[in-house]
Amino acid sequence: MEHVNQQIRFYLHKILYFLDKTYVDAIITLLGYALLAKLVGLFIDKALKRLAALTNISFDDQLIAFVHKPICLTILLLGPLHVAVGLNLPSPWDFITTNIIKTLIIMVWWIPSAHFVATFKFKDPYLLSEKAKIGREVFLLFRNVLRISIIVIGIIAILMVWNVSLTPLFASAGIAGIAVAMAAKDSLANFFGGISIFMDRSYKVGDYIILDSGERGEVVDIGIRSTRIKTRDDVLITIPNSIMANAKIINESAPVELFRIRVPVGVAYGTDLKEASQLLVDIALHDPDVARAPKPRARLRRFGSSSIDLELLCWVHSPKLKGRVTHQLILAIDQAFKEHNIEIPFPQREVRIKGAGDSASGLEKA
Repeated sequence: MEHVNQQIRFYLHKILYFLDKTYVDAIITLLGYALLAKLVGLFIDKALKRLAALTNISFDDQLIAFVHKPICLTILLLGPLHVAVGLNLPSPWDFITTNIIKTLIIMVWWIPSAHFVATFKFKDPYLLSEKAKIGREVFLLFRNVLRISIIVIGIIAILMVWNVSLTPLFASAGIAGIAVAMAAKDSLANFFGGISIFMDRSYKVGDYIILDSGERGEVVDIGIRSTRIKTRDDVLITIPNSIMANAKIINESAPVELFRIRVPVGVAYGTDLKEASQLLVDIALHDPDVARAPKPRARLRRFGSSSIDLELLCWVHSPKLKGRVTHQLILAIDQAFKEHNIEIPFPQREVRIKGAGDSASGLEKA
C-alpha cells in the first residue's frame, strides 16, 4: 500500500505541475485564437462570399478566396506569438521563438500573394474594355512589376524581423542601380517607351498600322522591349519601343475596325454617268466581304485627259481584307462594264511629225 500511495502522490505532483497557471493560461490562449480563426473563416464563407456572389464582377470573388486562408492562418499563429511573449523565455530563445513565428506570418501572406498575382487573370469584360483603358498588354506589364515588388518587399520584411541592417544593402543597390542604368540605357529607353505605348494605346495587338518609314502590317506582339509587326509578305519586323514611341504611326484599325477601300475607275466621254455610278454600287453590294453599313457609294472625281474619273468607296470589316476585296471588285467591275458596253479608255496621244517640205500649217497625223 505504501508503494501505491507513493505512485499516486508522484502522478498527482506531475499533474499539478502541468496544471500550473501559466501553462493553463497558455493552453486557453491557444484554444481561444484557434476558435477565433474558425469563426472568422465561417464569417468569410457564409457572409463575404455570398455578398461577393451578388456582384457582376469576378475580382471580388477571387480576392476573398485569396485572403481566406492567410487570414485564418495569421490569427492561428498569433496564438503562439502571444504565448511566447507571455512566457518570458530566457535569451536567446525569446528572440528566436518570436521571430520564427513572425517570419511564418510574413510567409503566410508573401508566398500566396506572389502566386495570386502570377496566376491572376482578368475575367471582367468592363475591365478589359476600351472604355476602361485596361488592355491585356497593360495588365501583363503591371502584373509582372507587382510580382517583382511583392518578392522584394517580402525579403526586406523578413530581414527586418531578424534585425538585419539594410543600410549597406540599400547603398550597394544604389551604386549597382547607377551602373546598370548607365550600361542599359537603351533597354531602359525601350522599357519606358513600352510603358508610354501601353498607356497611350495608340495601337494594340491585331491592329494594322503604317510606319513613317512605309512598312505596313499587323501588330502581333507588344513587349516590354519591342513591338513586332507582320507584313502582308509574312515578314516579321521587330522595332524597339523607344523608336515606336517617337514615330509617326497610322493606325488603319482605329478608331473603328471598319476600313474604307477606294477603287478608281475611268469611263469614256459620252457614257451614262448615272448608270455607271449605280453599277459600281451594285457591284460592291454583291460582294460578301463588303460591309453593308455604311452603304457603298460612287463619286465623280474629275474630267480627265482621256476619261471621266469615278471612284468607288466601300468599307470592309478589317484592314487585312483590303487587297483581296480590291482584287474582287476590279474583276467584277471589268466584267460588268463589258456586259453593259461601258468603255474603260486608256490614255491616247497624237504624234505629229513636221517634214522639211511641209508648210507651217500642213501637219501630217502619224
